Amino acid sequence: MALTQERLERLISRSTDIVVATDGKGMVAYYNDGASEILGYTPEEILGQYSAQLYPSLDEAKRVMRAMRDPGFGGKGAVSTFPTTFLSKTGEQIPVAISGTLVYDDDGAEDGTIGFAKDLREILRKDQLATLGEVAVGLSHEINNPLAVILNQVTMLERDVEKLAGERDCSVEMERCHAMRRELSRVSEILERLGEIVETESYETIEYVGPARMIDLRARRESRDPDPRLVGKRVLVVDDDLGICRSLQEILIAEGCSVETAGDGEEALRRLAAARFDVVLTDVVMPNMDGYQLYTALRERQPELPVLMMTAFYYDKDHIIKRSRLEGLKGVIFKKPVDPHKLRDVLIETLAR
Repeated sequence: MALTQERLERLISRSTDIVVATDGKGMVAYYNDGASEILGYTPEEILGQYSAQLYPSLDEAKRVMRAMRDPGFGGKGAVSTFPTTFLSKTGEQIPVAISGTLVYDDDGAEDGTIGFAKDLREILRKDQLATLGEVAVGLSHEINNPLAVILNQVTMLERDVEKLAGERDCSVEMERCHAMRRELSRVSEILERLGEIVETESYETIEYVGPARMIDLRARRESRDPDPRLVGKRVLVVDDDLGICRSLQEILIAEGCSVETAGDGEEALRRLAAARFDVVLTDVVMPNMDGYQLYTALRERQPELPVLMMTAFYYDKDHIIKRSRLEGLKGVIFKKPVDPHKLRDVLIETLAR
């Protein structure tokens, strides 16, 4: 099959790379489909315009032209894979590698340029992922072993606290140990997320400070539709642990609930006096007013309001849960941390009842 000039022009026109030619005055004389796709300008918008418009600055355009005249970048009158930056119609700076040449007339005078530019964004992204992969492997190796040691020490500390406390209340100390476990779990999730990014070559960025962005290392949540039986339900979460409040709020909002939080029983009563709620989810051990005191207060003020208790412990040393059940409490959730599926099922059952 002969490669005619017409066929060659058609191939260049449909190339996915950027192909731009200029005349002797630096005006754009040719602009292919790939350039339109990547840079965003239509041929009507760019043909006949000064080619420096495609660069972030006039200085950058001049740097490329100086390279074309420098034999060190691809031979006299040419450049080969010369790195530079184009500016799209939307203002995005696009890293490219240009291979181009000066065009001469019959008398040997410069009569314009033609350049083929490769969009490097995907290539650079792959390089970033490769670097990230090396970092992830290093982090996992250097951090997982100390994490295991810390976790073992926390387990031993819990046993010592229970042993030394005897019959005394050690719920606050135990809650602190569980808080350490939760934060260790978060670090492990971050390391797993790094590994997932490297394996799938897929990541998202989120805003950091000003124009800066950072890779989103938060664990991916299971994607599913909210249960219609919970959509629109107003839930008050009561816990003196801010981390627990936030995690429960995130779980319940994903189920379609409207969620507010309170740090103890007294704050909960103030919120309940100011707004209507469908259910209260409260911790057992809290300062100022514990779960039993909150429950009995609500039995007097809003006896129809369902209350669920949650505790970090599988024992009821102060008999808070036992006393509340004698008063009519129906639901208890043990949180270490709360299982989202169990929480959803208990909430649906409680609201239905």
